[in-house]
Amino acid sequence: MNTFLIIILAIIVARYLLDTLSSILNVRHLRETLPASFAGIFDDEKYTTSQRYLRTNTRFGIISDTVSTTLTLAFLTLGGFNLVDQVARSASSHTIVSGLLFVAILMLISKVASLPFALYDTFVIEARFGFNKTTPRTYVADYLKGLVLVALIGGPVFAGVIWFFETTADAWLYVWIGMSALQLLLMFVAPVFIMPLFNKFTPLAEGELRHAIEAYSQSQNFTIQGIYTMDGSRRSAKSNAFFTGFGRSRRIVLFDTLIEKQTTEELVAIVAHEMGHYRCGHIPKGIVRAMLHTGVSLYLLSFFIGSSELFEAFGMEHTSVYAGIVFFGFLYTPIAFLMGLIESAISRKHEYEADAFAVKTAGNANAMISALQKLSVDNLSNLTPHPLTVFLEYSHPPVIERIAALQKLA
Repeated sequence: MNTFLIIILAIIVARYLLDTLSSILNVRHLRETLPASFAGIFDDEKYTTSQRYLRTNTRFGIISDTVSTTLTLAFLTLGGFNLVDQVARSASSHTIVSGLLFVAILMLISKVASLPFALYDTFVIEARFGFNKTTPRTYVADYLKGLVLVALIGGPVFAGVIWFFETTADAWLYVWIGMSALQLLLMFVAPVFIMPLFNKFTPLAEGELRHAIEAYSQSQNFTIQGIYTMDGSRRSAKSNAFFTGFGRSRRIVLFDTLIEKQTTEELVAIVAHEMGHYRCGHIPKGIVRAMLHTGVSLYLLSFFIGSSELFEAFGMEHTSVYAGIVFFGFLYTPIAFLMGLIESAISRKHEYEADAFAVKTAGNANAMISALQKLSVDNLSNLTPHPLTVFLEYSHPPVIERIAALQKLA
């Protein structure tokens, strides 16, 4: 049996089993007793609802993942990739055109297969627990806009990658440089041109909150282009806040749902936390790590992209750069998984640092604690996740641990 096929099948099955194990342990780790730090914050009914929300999502997640994994295994072993390649080659003899068609067909198949689950998640589960505010019209519009963006941005990028690997020695290096430049460009372009395609950003109205945030930013000598509210309530009742852009183009964005539920002091603490990521150097460090990760993956790709044994594993009749890129993604999964674990661990550490920065500069640990408590209640967060789930999936520390760290700072 083909060695690459055995490895790839083992990777797919191992990933599925690990995720399923994590999900089951996470549900079993639920506690009937409300944690002390949420006494008086989560009432019994709301706490019970949050646990039902986790159980429902976990059960649905296991079902959808089982279907997805089964379809992937069937498609791989029954020659699905070769069939798609034949269709793409019959449409065009030009390798870049056939490569774009090959990837487009695979993406279309994937989206069609996952669409019923996405619809059920949004319009049944999220609606059942009072989160979904998305109308069918908005959902369809978002879906189509996403496809157009993938075509307009991803298409030319993939075509360029194919061209370099077909025509240039050390192609991985040139592609790495180009993709790194694109990553930086999108960080400036996305807040101004891409994100407004999906949400409405409105300058925060004059008043107590705006003045408090501006006063805090000035006290930290932190230049911002503006403070905006985002119509998050158009799609979900969940809340969030974030920074976008760099330098003088930096923007503070607050979900309208967040503003409705938090006090001025709590919102300033949240802004201080987000600012902490900039002041502590988390953003540029993250960019550098992402670029290094891209470089490693492209360098390894250069060794496997033309492997005849790899193409045999997928039952292919022809070798091609474009298919080699797709197939290498399966082989790279364990490395991407390990890199993801490292990145998540770093991210959890950075969250503690940003919390500490917020307390140090805004001087109000209790406001940060109450903000986290409200966010957890409003979003029906799991207060007691299993350590394995945290290790595998969490980019933020569990809220109980963050609150404990903030209480020490207070």
